[in-house]
Amino acid sequence: MLMFILRRLMQTIPVVIGVTFVVFFIMQLVPGDPAVLLAGEGASKETIAAIREQLGLNRPLFVQYFDYLMNVFRGDFGVSLKNSQPVLDEVLVRLPITMELAFFSIIITIVLGMAAGIISAIKPYSLTDTAVMIVALLGISLPSFWFGLMLMYFFSVKLQILPVAGWDSILHTILPALTLGAGGAAIVARMTRSSMLEVIRQDYIRTARAKGLRERVIIYKHGLRNALIPVITVVGLQFGALLGGTVLVESIFAINGLGRMIVDSIRMRDLPMVQGGVLVASLVFVVVNLLVDVLYRFFNKRIELN
Repeated sequence: MLMFILRRLMQTIPVVIGVTFVVFFIMQLVPGDPAVLLAGEGASKETIAAIREQLGLNRPLFVQYFDYLMNVFRGDFGVSLKNSQPVLDEVLVRLPITMELAFFSIIITIVLGMAAGIISAIKPYSLTDTAVMIVALLGISLPSFWFGLMLMYFFSVKLQILPVAGWDSILHTILPALTLGAGGAAIVARMTRSSMLEVIRQDYIRTARAKGLRERVIIYKHGLRNALIPVITVVGLQFGALLGGTVLVESIFAINGLGRMIVDSIRMRDLPMVQGGVLVASLVFVVVNLLVDVLYRFFNKRIELN
């Protein structure tokens, strides 16, 4: 197990290089010059040239990228062009908020999704199964920004029982977490149903029923445990989708997390801040996938970790 974890950690190195490469060169396509934004529209050409010289923007792109990459491996993510603060410090301030939002969202995804999937699998092709799958299809189809605005309008404006925006108390987490977790819950529900239907048709389930075991024991002890492997895979992938979804949800609910910081930095063409935010989010996703691989072994001892 330890060697497996070490090998997976070593595999993050090409991931880091790939993420920094893609983000760096995509940001070069964004219109606008960071030097002009910093100097102001009325600045002279000499001032703009001096800022470009100071920031190293007049060097070849591959030289800029190589210098940045070497600094990253030394733990130096650069300095924000907007406020001259260290990028890593800014990211570490915003990251806990985004992780808290992602945590509550994944809990909603798992609880709602697995509960709906199990109910549908227990009563396949029934009215309950059809209703649950229709709701799941709607959950996948509805845009998260529209769903979030509808939740905000209904619970905050009309009923006035939940705060509209911000991140100050547990009540502030409910609407953003529901917005972010609903789509994932629909996907998990469909996967849980499919996996459970396949498992409960196996011979050992029929044997358990023939022995007179209670249906609840059969479903939750024998069926669900063996049906969890594909579900865990989906949940791991959904966590990555949740991290990406925070960019939109944090903007809607005015949450000062990592996603909103990345959006604001893109608008300002603050390249070091965008790269730092995306890189840290990518590393979090890599760690989550490592945990998913370890959970495979926990739920199914027959799986070998290579």
